[in-house]
Amino acid sequence: MSLISLCKQLEDPRIDRKKEHSLEVIVYIALCAVICGSESWNEIERFGICKFDFFKRRFPDLVKIPNHDTFNRFFSLLKPGYFELVFRDWVSELCGKYEGVVAIDGKMLRGASKCSKDNPFGKKGFKLHMVSAWAVSNGISMGQVKVDDKSNEITAIPSLIKSLDLQDCIVTIDAIACQTDIAEVIIENNADYILALKANQKNRLMDVERWLDEMDGVDIDRPVYRSHYGKYVTEEVSHGRIETRECLVYSPGKIMESMLKDKFEGVKSIVRISTERLEVATKKLSVEKRYYITSLGLKPKEISEAIRSHWDIENRLHWQLDVSFREDAGRKVGNAAQNFSLINKIALYIIKQDETKGSVAAKRKNAGWNDEYLFKLLNKIKI
Repeated sequence: MSLISLCKQLEDPRIDRKKEHSLEVIVYIALCAVICGSESWNEIERFGICKFDFFKRRFPDLVKIPNHDTFNRFFSLLKPGYFELVFRDWVSELCGKYEGVVAIDGKMLRGASKCSKDNPFGKKGFKLHMVSAWAVSNGISMGQVKVDDKSNEITAIPSLIKSLDLQDCIVTIDAIACQTDIAEVIIENNADYILALKANQKNRLMDVERWLDEMDGVDIDRPVYRSHYGKYVTEEVSHGRIETRECLVYSPGKIMESMLKDKFEGVKSIVRISTERLEVATKKLSVEKRYYITSLGLKPKEISEAIRSHWDIENRLHWQLDVSFREDAGRKVGNAAQNFSLINKIALYIIKQDETKGSVAAKRKNAGWNDEYLFKLLNKIKI
């Protein structure tokens, strides 16, 4: 089923007598315009006018391009929940059952969170945070949920997890989500978790630090330790420095369960990631230690790779939205900001399906200049 077909399942928020353009025409033109670099409703309108023949081939009954007010009004009225549901159905259709690492993290839309006449300070939802679930292997956002403040991510994450099919996935989340309810809902949904331990779990962090730091200098290959400890070490040389990463995992079985399971459902191991960076030129050495809890057992290689892949959501999603799509520069608010954020994510995924060399920004420009290339991008997926 194509995205356009799925869009027809949306509940059109407009009054019937004011529907000059169909829902699928508005959504399709907006998506194509964003793929090609448009960032505002005015730019989407101008793009549609310039590419009228392109859209006429797709929609033979098209008479004229919707104006910028029509795009703004439509996406301001469209309930984000409906649009999000369509998006998740489309992702499921494209990717099938996903069983890899799912990184969950939040991002504030800075432009949508600035004080203005339409978005006064103190208004409910003044700041707009979007929490996304990112399928690392597939490079696609599986879903998103809106929160009014970063602290509200704690209550939003469980609802996002429940809405997705995460069976047999490994869910990685930063420290703010190291909470009882979140660990429990992940286990209930037949997934595993790796949760970062930081100052928000001060007492448990101190315990975990003590347990693992006591093992420095100990030969964990000795039989007495082998059944409870595991280690995985990697070394990488790049950009004039040598980086050594050690993943130390402690899985004491029933001892761990009795000490932590009242707080974290399904916990089986605690983890320390030690990173040493040596600057070759200056010989300067820096050491960083980070701590985690996980429902995975004694699997240091799998745990290490999952933790490292968590930053994929920052590098391949949030960074691209900020730099290539200039999302933080937008001043849309309310439903329009939330819906436009989802359009950006869809456009990013479509662009990344083209494996030819070039940055996302360069491919967006090429799509705007070259109709054949835009057709190529759209034809790579069901749209």
